[in-house]
Amino acid sequence: MIRPEDAPELFQAAWNAHDMAALGALFTDDATFVNRFGHYVRGRDQIIALHIPIHETVYSDSTLSNEMLELTSIREDVAVAHIWSRLTAGPAHPAGPHAVDTLIMAVLSRSADTWLIQALENVTVTNPRTGDPVLRTGP
Repeated sequence: MIRPEDAPELFQAAWNAHDMAALGALFTDDATFVNRFGHYVRGRDQIIALHIPIHETVYSDSTLSNEMLELTSIREDVAVAHIWSRLTAGPAHPAGPHAVDTLIMAVLSRSADTWLIQALENVTVTNPRTGDPVLRTGP
C-alpha cells in the first residue's frame, strides 16, 4: 500500500477476489482485527485464518464496496481511516442474498515506503432502538 488512502480499495479488491493472502498482506504481522460480530484476533495469520472459512462458505459469493469517509493523519507515519463498507451476501449465505452496511475504523502505520493496517474494527450499522441492521442512504 503506497498511500493510506489506498486502504479501502485494496481491502475491497482482496475481499471480492476472495484472496485471503492478499487481504492478510494489508496488515502488519502483529495487527489486531475485530469483525462486525465482535470477534477479536491478533496477528496477520489469525486475521487470515478468521476469514478463510467464511470465504469458503457463507461469503463465497459476497462482494464488498468500500468508500473512504475520512482519513486523519496522526503523524507522518500514522493515520486513522474511517471507511463506509457495504457487504452484499449472495445465495451462499444462510439468510440468502442481502446487504449489510458497516463502518470500519483502521489505524495505519508506515514503515519505509509501505503503509499497513495496524488495527481494524468493523461495526455493523444498526437501529439503536431495535438492534436491526440498517442500510445507510448517504455519506
